[in-house]
This record gives sequence, structure tokens and C-alpha cells, in this order.
Amino acid sequence: MSMEQAWQVEVSRWPIRFSPIERAFEAAFVHQETARFRIVARRNRMLAAWAAGLLGRDDIDVYASEVIAADFTHKGHDDVLRKLMRDFSAAGIAIDEETVQLKMSAFLQAADQQVERN
Repeated sequence: MSMEQAWQVEVSRWPIRFSPIERAFEAAFVHQETARFRIVARRNRMLAAWAAGLLGRDDIDVYASEVIAADFTHKGHDDVLRKLMRDFSAAGIAIDEETVQLKMSAFLQAADQQVERN
């Protein structure tokens, strides 16, 4: 048994009890993170649809999956930006990063508003 496994066994013997306030903070955190995930995923879908139109791709759902998967490569949104810039470059589309970042920002705001309404 490794030290990590031994620690996990030892810690699991002690039940963790949260106060009502701690449970409320935990619930709020889970809600916020879930909403943030939904907003970013929606932003990536809108961004992929926009980019697919410029790239002349008809398989928007497939491309959206690729863009969403790119977002899990590294922390932050730079991985999505890099993927789009590579795709635009490979397709011979001259577009600058600032334009793509502005679209990312606009789609993030739109996604936030859509998630808030639901």
C-alpha cells in the first residue's frame, strides 16, 4: 500500500461533518461552477458555429466537439484560441487573434445571458 493510499484510508475513517453554513457555501460553489461550465460550453458551441461558417465546414456538431475538446487541453481559453487560429491558417483564412478574441468575448456574454434566462 502506498503512502497516498494509506492516507486515504486513514482520512476515510474520520467522517467529515460540515456545518449548515459550510454546506450552503459548498452548494453555492457547486452551482457557480456548474453554471460557469455550461456558459463556457455554450460559448464554445457558438464560436464553433461561427468558425465553421468561415471555414466552410458543414459538420458543425463535429467541429463544435473538436473546439470543446480543445478547451480541456490547458487551463484557460488560450487553447481554444490556438485551435481556431491553426484552423483558420490551414484553411488560408486571414484573421487576426484580436478579432477571434472579440468574438469569444461576445459569445461568452451571449452564453451568459442565455444561461441566466434558463
